[in-house]
Amino acid sequence: MTQSWAFWAFLSAVFAALTAIFGKVGVAGVNSDLATLIRTVVIFLVLIGIVTATGQWQSPSNISAKTWVFLGLSGIATGGSWIAYYRALKIGDAARVAPIDKLSIVMVAIFAAIFLGEKLSLGAWTGVAMIGAGAIMVAIF
Repeated sequence: MTQSWAFWAFLSAVFAALTAIFGKVGVAGVNSDLATLIRTVVIFLVLIGIVTATGQWQSPSNISAKTWVFLGLSGIATGGSWIAYYRALKIGDAARVAPIDKLSIVMVAIFAAIFLGEKLSLGAWTGVAMIGAGAIMVAIF
C-alpha cells in the first residue's frame, strides 16, 4: 500500500485538512507571518529527522543544476502559498479558506496540460470543473 501514489495522495489530503484546522487555531494568537515561520521551522526539523533516520542524505554535488533550480522555485512557491494561506486563515473561516486554496487542483490540471503536456480525459476535465465550481460554492454560500 505504501508504494501506491493514491495512498500518499490521500494521506496528503488528511494532513492538509489537519493543517487548516491546527493552523486556524494556532494563528489566532500570533502574526500570520510569524506563524508561517514557526510552521516552517517545525517542518525543517521533522524533515532533518526523517532524512537522517532513513539514510537519505546525498551529496549536493550529485544533484543536477536543473533539480536545484526547480526545487528552489518550488520552495519559493511553497513559501508564497503558506504566507498567503496563513494570512487568509487569520482573517477568514477555515471552512471557507481551504476550499479556495484547493482551487490549486484546478490550476495544477491546467498547468500540467500546458507546461507538462499531460492529457486529461473529458471526464477528468469535467471533474476538474466540478471541483472548481464546488470550491467556489463552499466558499461563497
